[in-house]
Amino acid sequence: MKAGSWATRVRQLAAGGKLGRARWAAAGAEQLLNEQASSGQISRQAESLKGWLQGISRMDMTWVTDRIAVGGGIWRAENMATVARAGVTHIIDMQIEFDDTALAEPHEIEVLWNPIDDDFQPKPPAILQRGVDFATEALDQDGTRVFIHCAAGVHRAPMMTLAVLCSMGWAQEAAQELIMKRRPVVDFADVYVRSVERFLDQQVRAGK
Repeated sequence: MKAGSWATRVRQLAAGGKLGRARWAAAGAEQLLNEQASSGQISRQAESLKGWLQGISRMDMTWVTDRIAVGGGIWRAENMATVARAGVTHIIDMQIEFDDTALAEPHEIEVLWNPIDDDFQPKPPAILQRGVDFATEALDQDGTRVFIHCAAGVHRAPMMTLAVLCSMGWAQEAAQELIMKRRPVVDFADVYVRSVERFLDQQVRAGK
């Protein structure tokens, strides 16, 4: 895809509020621009778009507690470096679009790639259990911080964060209020809240 086509796609997605997908497209466009620049073939149009594309790809991370953050996709090495500088030691990556593992390795950040689609369908308790187990093990260690993210930090990551907080002893309503207060862009879709409730019910039945 040409740089101009990439940029058009980014603008369309951003205008439609699909910021996670827009950031993914921006990352692809920027990679193409960098390849053109290194070969000396970058066009004037592509060069003029580069700053705009970099702007949409900035790191988006909100701390809901002093050790748990929620946010959007990382996508790029520069953003992973920002995450590392924030003291993050563990990442729960809920996005099906991108696996952070390779970006995290240079920083010795542990990644759980726990991908689900943002399709407004019920999510199985096993997915939430994986994330809770990973977060619990991480937070049991001194000096650790966990970043839970999806593509935009609006649906999937807040759902996982809610499951983690409730498993730590937070009341569900209080946990939701905390997450939304710290990160107002969060949208707790009913189907995702019910998925967390089913997961918590399963924990109670299992005596956890």
